[in-house]
Amino acid sequence: MKSKILRMVLALMVCAWLNPVLAQQKAAIPTEKDMSAYLMVYFKDDSHSLYFALSKDGYTFTDVNNGTPIIAGDTIAEQKGVRDPYIMRGPDGYFYMAMTDLHIFAKQKGLRDTEWERDGKEFGWGNNKNLVLMKSKDLIHWTHSLLRVDKAFPGWQHIGCAWAPELIYDEQAGKIMVYFTIRFRNGNTQLYYAYLNKDFNALETEPKLLFQHPKANIQYLDADITKVGDKFHMFYVSQENPAGIKQAVSNSLTSGYVYDDKWYDPEPKSCEAPNVWKRIGQDKWVLMYDIFSIHPHNFGFSETTDFKNFTNLGRFNEGVMKTTNFSSPKHGAVIHLTKKEAENVAKNWNLKMKF
Repeated sequence: MKSKILRMVLALMVCAWLNPVLAQQKAAIPTEKDMSAYLMVYFKDDSHSLYFALSKDGYTFTDVNNGTPIIAGDTIAEQKGVRDPYIMRGPDGYFYMAMTDLHIFAKQKGLRDTEWERDGKEFGWGNNKNLVLMKSKDLIHWTHSLLRVDKAFPGWQHIGCAWAPELIYDEQAGKIMVYFTIRFRNGNTQLYYAYLNKDFNALETEPKLLFQHPKANIQYLDADITKVGDKFHMFYVSQENPAGIKQAVSNSLTSGYVYDDKWYDPEPKSCEAPNVWKRIGQDKWVLMYDIFSIHPHNFGFSETTDFKNFTNLGRFNEGVMKTTNFSSPKHGAVIHLTKKEAENVAKNWNLKMKF
């Protein structure tokens, strides 16, 4: 009896010690009130590599490495090039990135003998099979792995592409979800989702269709999901000549997205790669998109408070949004950073910038 009481006392002591420790760990994950800066990830066509840019105010962005890649695509991708980088902060405090393993100019660069990795007639433009996954505690040192989507499950060996992966933490499932563009052979592109394993290096579930476009033979791609309140706002590209940005809203992360025929970008030219990010401390969200049909390439921006009405902010360096030392960015994404995180990134690349 005495030993049983002793065990109970010891268990209570351990719990009393663990509770403040766990609370401290949970509190250590920063929230919006802790944020002081913005980090943009993007790539460029000429290098097919990864770039970082920082901003203090969410209006003016400065490349941390003076327009030079922070990670070369040929060091992390099977096709020696990456595209479409996306970054998120996980619930564990780590940063997670996902990218497309694809080099569309590999033949011209002497990286392969054929235009595409596989026969273009059978597998289409820009065909690829991999996603690049990366994880970091400090945004400087990264682990990375290649995710072969075509080998993840039986029957997926004939995918024609695996493009533009984005990540979101599913609070109900308690897992990181990846959603991305897939087509089979040379068919139409569609949006799929799956869950990643705890090690962030493999799919735990077979990809499922995320959203069905109601119009036949319309290609749709490049999804970006933002949760606001109890609603999930998914912006995506609908290729309806010209290609542009549309929105579908749902009460559920993985289903129930309602088609909306409205165009949400103000661009007369074709654009893609929507990414929504919040202005720190304000009930304002920015819709950023890649205007791929103009030369040089540029990003466009619109701002909203209700996800129904959007104000056109123009393009980089043609309105209130500015770049200081880079041009022609492609397919970007933005997250918030704390003052310390931004300072550490700037210091690592010798960027003289105060936050």
